[in-house]
Amino acid sequence: MDVALSYLLPWEFSLTWAAACVLAIVLYLRGLWQRQRLGETTGVARTLAFLLGVAATYGVTLTHYDYLAQYMFFVHRAQHLVLHHAAPFLIALSAPLPVLVEGLPMRIRHLPGRRLFTRMLHPVYRILQHPLIAPVLFVGLIYFWLVPEIHFDAMLSADLYQVMNWSMALDGLLFWWLIFDRRSPLQGGLGYGKRIVILLAVIPPQIVLGAYIAFSEEVIFDVYEVCGRAWPLDPLDDQRIGGLLTWVPATMMSVLGVLIVLSFMFRDARNEDTVHASHPTR
Repeated sequence: MDVALSYLLPWEFSLTWAAACVLAIVLYLRGLWQRQRLGETTGVARTLAFLLGVAATYGVTLTHYDYLAQYMFFVHRAQHLVLHHAAPFLIALSAPLPVLVEGLPMRIRHLPGRRLFTRMLHPVYRILQHPLIAPVLFVGLIYFWLVPEIHFDAMLSADLYQVMNWSMALDGLLFWWLIFDRRSPLQGGLGYGKRIVILLAVIPPQIVLGAYIAFSEEVIFDVYEVCGRAWPLDPLDDQRIGGLLTWVPATMMSVLGVLIVLSFMFRDARNEDTVHASHPTR
């Protein structure tokens, strides 16, 4: 039991990751409590999705798993699958913003200059969430950090390694937040058709990259040869598994995303039918 628990402790403690995970959990739980006091409810499924997303982020950045990710290529690809896909997917799907806002202390919500700061950030946010830029950035970061020379430097530099992981996590949140925005197109959300097109557009580049890595007959990422591998796995086998992780689960998550967006579209259609039934035209 002691050995098992030791694997849950940080391999290399990161104040930024720890602060982000702890702050997210504290704000969310405080927000749930505040909403309950006001008579508002939050679905159990949404709560579980948010907590699981944060827990998954903690698991791949602040446990012994992070050590393995630095010494096995396929473990590293699974780490980025969580940071860029699975964890942001769950967090965005939980639509946590109302709960997190309720969790903020009143003095923070009413800080002087808050609105000015929001206005300054809004143009940047709009650019990053543009339906042409968001998918390019989403796929482009995967390609960028897998350029062999860049990947080599990132895995040997503690600072660059953290930049790499944070960029994947933040971009994942931006992307899936755009896709799972609970606002309908009439309320200012991106059109459902555009969301589906974006999800389908990011599939082929990930398949191409994953297939290239998986079927390569030579070792592309030699940094794991320099540092040594955590397990005595053949380098090409390590690379092939990593390529498959870059290819298959990522593709399936886009397909799942399409199904969820379709459910949003059908929900809005049902709501419109209900409104029309309640107020028939004469």
